[in-house]
Amino acid sequence: MNNHENLTRLIRENRLAEAAVQTDMQLASCHDDSYLWYIRGKIWWKMGNRAQAMTCYSRAVAIDPASPAASALEQAHDIADFFNPDLLNP
Repeated sequence: MNNHENLTRLIRENRLAEAAVQTDMQLASCHDDSYLWYIRGKIWWKMGNRAQAMTCYSRAVAIDPASPAASALEQAHDIADFFNPDLLNP
């Protein structure tokens, strides 16, 4: 199993802290891997840190515009831009 598959498995198993540590270690030596930035964004998103996730997705897209992070970033922007005034006045 390669590193990317291992990270994906850890995320699927909700072992986010472990996946984050492994991703950070890999990014330290290979900081231009768009897929690792995408994965790191995915981990941040699942941990509830939307701003960090979007930063990682943006970094991945800057490295490789065809990265799956492009779709994730677009969806994150859609979520961030959503406004429902009914939620403010229950």
